Amino acid sequence: MTASDWQLGLVEHGAVIADGVISHFNNPHKELTATKSVNTLYDLNHLGLLEITGADAVTFLQGQVTNDVKLLTTSNSAHYTGYCTPKGRLLALFLAFAQRDHLHLQFNRALLEPMMKRLKMYVMRSKVEIRDASESIIKFGLNGPNSAALLTPFFSQIPTQDYELVSLENGAILKLPTIAGHSRFQIFTDAINAPVLFNALKSQCQLVGKPCWDWLDIQAGIPEILPKTQEQFVPQMLNLDILNGINFKKGCYTGQEIVARAHYLGTVKRRTYLVSIVSNTAPVEGDTILDGLNNEVGRIVKVAPNGEAGFDALVAMRIEARQAGNLTWQGFAIEIKPLPYALNDQN
Repeated sequence: MTASDWQLGLVEHGAVIADGVISHFNNPHKELTATKSVNTLYDLNHLGLLEITGADAVTFLQGQVTNDVKLLTTSNSAHYTGYCTPKGRLLALFLAFAQRDHLHLQFNRALLEPMMKRLKMYVMRSKVEIRDASESIIKFGLNGPNSAALLTPFFSQIPTQDYELVSLENGAILKLPTIAGHSRFQIFTDAINAPVLFNALKSQCQLVGKPCWDWLDIQAGIPEILPKTQEQFVPQMLNLDILNGINFKKGCYTGQEIVARAHYLGTVKRRTYLVSIVSNTAPVEGDTILDGLNNEVGRIVKVAPNGEAGFDALVAMRIEARQAGNLTWQGFAIEIKPLPYALNDQN
């Protein structure tokens, strides 16, 4: 059974699938309400997963991405890392982690084929193999007030620190940042263990769609690169330095000079903010944000319904525009909301 087969099997539980994504389980509004209050379970097989193996895998990837890949092999943790053009513009944002003798890169699945092709171009004579593991590893998420306790009967160890990864015989568990007092986890497993784990958790959770998981990412201030937003942002614009997604001591990688210059010269003019937009029309990633004089001052990075009166979004915008206020999207007012981490954006 592949991840796609697994996802199709959820149709009997009410899953509505569009373009390879579970959009909801027949009641989107109720699902968003549940995400904020009870234990919820998510299919995450819309995410792409690359597996990188070989004697030179760490050295190879170290020269490609913004973060220190060596740290993944010496700690049981995951981290974000950017993949840039020579001009320092993001092509992809990976959630990277090591498991046994290989590395994994998780990111938007629509980018998987072009990013795999691009990475392979630079392998050359290195002892590195890159393969698509999206179908062989089944992925689902768990969020809620009792999520850690729900996992305890099935795993001998549960991660307790953000981005801590525990690998066990029946799967791996990654702890993600806590939102509104709810612990959030991602589970990676195989076709044998997935039904046992998922069905047991399903009996104690509400099934919800991808927009709810996106909403949790937005509340955590975690950005994403999509095909339509490639090459629009340098890593600091998406707060990757705040999210520990950039290592300024690791040495050279593609785009490193631009990223380092912005850091050491203090020339970051844009940051990503959490906002709310009251609108019946859905904003789209890449849409522009205007100031009071109708000047373009930012772009939407990630957006999801908030289950109340519109949408929550991450918006990369000019710092002075955020400070001035009076921001709009297609005429609708934008309200700045607090992020769960501090930004140095007072300059």
